[in-house]
Amino acid sequence: MMASRDEAQHFVECDLCQQPVSFFCRRCGVNLCDPCVPIHLRVKSKNGHDIVDYTSKDDDDKCHCDSHPQNDCSAYCKTCDAPICMLCVSIKHKSHEMSELSDKIEELLKIIAKENDQLQSSKHELERILDHTMKMLSSIPSIYKQRKDEVTARGEEWHKQIEETVKKLHQELDDMRKEHEAVLQKQKKEFEEKIGKVNEMNAKTTKLQKSKNVTELKTFVPVIEKQTNFSEVSQYSFPKSFERKIDEYLEIKLKEKESSNRTILDVPTVTSVIDTGFPANEETNNRLYGMAVTDDNKVWMGGASKELKLFDLQGHLHHTVSITTHGMFLCMYNKHVVYTTNKGVKTISDTDTVVTMFTTGDWWPRGATSAASGDLLVCLRKDDQYKVVRYSSTGTVLQEIQYDSQCQPLYKQAVYITENVNGDIIVTDWEKKAVIAVDRLGIFRYSYSGKDSDFRALSVATDSVGHVIVTGGVGKKISMLDRDGRFLRYIIPEGGIKDPRGVCVLGDGEMMVGECLTGIAKRIKYLEE
Repeated sequence: MMASRDEAQHFVECDLCQQPVSFFCRRCGVNLCDPCVPIHLRVKSKNGHDIVDYTSKDDDDKCHCDSHPQNDCSAYCKTCDAPICMLCVSIKHKSHEMSELSDKIEELLKIIAKENDQLQSSKHELERILDHTMKMLSSIPSIYKQRKDEVTARGEEWHKQIEETVKKLHQELDDMRKEHEAVLQKQKKEFEEKIGKVNEMNAKTTKLQKSKNVTELKTFVPVIEKQTNFSEVSQYSFPKSFERKIDEYLEIKLKEKESSNRTILDVPTVTSVIDTGFPANEETNNRLYGMAVTDDNKVWMGGASKELKLFDLQGHLHHTVSITTHGMFLCMYNKHVVYTTNKGVKTISDTDTVVTMFTTGDWWPRGATSAASGDLLVCLRKDDQYKVVRYSSTGTVLQEIQYDSQCQPLYKQAVYITENVNGDIIVTDWEKKAVIAVDRLGIFRYSYSGKDSDFRALSVATDSVGHVIVTGGVGKKISMLDRDGRFLRYIIPEGGIKDPRGVCVLGDGEMMVGECLTGIAKRIKYLEE
């Protein structure tokens, strides 16, 4: 018996002679072999000695008094919040409020059990997400190989002029795959670690169920309480934008290539002016808010009245539709104008009927934009939380974007939103006074907060080249950025523009910008032919 024990413990040596360990003194924390036990017992100690078999050294189920280590604790001092022995009860803690040690043990075990139950209840969801992540990881090679094959097959049918575009698409897909795989690998590791921690807490809780060591129980309570506050981890889906026909995607790339050499006019020109006729808001004096351009180059406009107006580019009013709120956030979706209310997302039918596309629960929708994938991107608010959600036309949640890679909120006040030609999702954050861009997976790309402290990002739009156009609001300017968030220049048209807010791109190097205080919309040409 002794030989087998020594054989199993040959890596642990006696602290006195370096022979294989056999025993352990709990009071002194000393490893001992058989011959050294009597030698150690002869050493005087104010705490005495407690020699146990080495294999049982961690099985101490008793709580020793801090003031009198030779005594076991038998009571609990509520005044000092500490376990004590009978000697302490009659001397140092005589006038203190006491309780039975068993009552305190029961109280601590209840706290531990409650926290452990919460941990275990979250385990199923953690496992579900981990399983989903692992399935996505296993699908990545075939999914992205399929996308590359589609690009290649279509590219072979086209003329030599698109060879460079096909090569570029391959590189983009490879880069996306690396980004996607890295995100999912990180998430996989995080959830494996979390599940391991949950199991560790459960094992420790099980072990402590019969414990009477109050000190150990007290030490473990804050440890298990801390584990329940798991940070929320974003979940990612494959980019919907690659479900469109590959020839449509290549056409967009070719259009980018064709227009990328167009020059920004030194002095943009105002080609038409539209007086929208919206009244002034009683509190802010704002008149003109949102706008959205139709396929046939007309513009829906919304302002400080419960109606939407459709103008042509020469300023003629073609149509007016009554709604139940101010027209602050507009976009086009499936050839119909869409606006948001505090109840959900609505659209105007061909018969001028207001139709609710879907509701958003406790979250209040703000800016919205249609995506190249055929989905709808919406900024949402609940209390002081903001996020961007990708919806299908029926309101199915396809993607949520709320946190960065460190699980910190991306937005403090997400208001207006647009999608760029490269798939970036760009939001104006009124509190941060910045535009914030993430890629199609929701991974942070850049933030732009102006060239000086006077900058403000009110509304945003993008053009076919990838320019990002940011309006600043009352007393501010129109800024133009490149697709990577680098400042290019201010857009100051001939004759100027005051208090720019609403903005939409008309095509052919033109934009429509609304002056929020005057209610005037100006059609501005900013790119050369």
